[in-house]
Amino acid sequence: METLDVGGVSLEVHIAGSGPPLLYLHAEQYVEQVTGYLAALARNWTVIAPRHPGYGTTSAPTDFRSVDDLAYLYLDLLDKLKHDRVVLVGASLGGWIALEMCVRNRTRLSNLVLVSSVGVKFSGREERDFADLFYMPDIEAFPLLFADPKRHAPNYAGMSSAQLEGLARERQMLAHYGWRPYLHNPGLRRWLHRADLPTLVLWGESDGLAKPAYGRLLASTLPAAEFSLIQGAGHYPEIEQPDAVIRAIDAFVAK
Repeated sequence: METLDVGGVSLEVHIAGSGPPLLYLHAEQYVEQVTGYLAALARNWTVIAPRHPGYGTTSAPTDFRSVDDLAYLYLDLLDKLKHDRVVLVGASLGGWIALEMCVRNRTRLSNLVLVSSVGVKFSGREERDFADLFYMPDIEAFPLLFADPKRHAPNYAGMSSAQLEGLARERQMLAHYGWRPYLHNPGLRRWLHRADLPTLVLWGESDGLAKPAYGRLLASTLPAAEFSLIQGAGHYPEIEQPDAVIRAIDAFVAK
């Protein structure tokens, strides 16, 4: 990781690989579990993977209160790096950020890949689009998040105190950016027509946080999107089936 100054914000960024630029925006939790996935992506791409402010060793600026702030920050990052025709990949919370970026300014972007993205509400006010992670204990949440929880869910007993602190901080920052309203921007749906670039919506077949029906609806609402299921994966296909996700991204962009 290197630390860049982006408009006065200290941002941790992992940059690796060679090839066309790919900006990866991570999900709301289990950030350390995608290390191998990023290394595999870097075989064919120049991977730019920032750590959302507050998640790594840097603190979130005091005036950063919403996903809107993250979207503008990463647009500034692309301007700073001067990359064009960037493939933008966002996972869950990162997908929400990616959508917010696209409806604002997609000048530097060529393709959009949303992996189990949240951020848009389609149901009524009293209905849930996403399972409430803050309400349920992990024993109930893990089967919604992973197709194979025994293999992929974190084992707290085997973690160091630093790792446990990192997981707690991730949960804190998820609440910071996405608690009210829960995991969505009420105004985003109206502007999805502005995300007018080739889009791949990837979804874990066993996703219980945001079910595949939600992913299909999201894809149908975007101007130029196709939908694909990843077998043997829950809400984090990049953790459970990283090779399948990478093959899907490579094939989509190569069209």
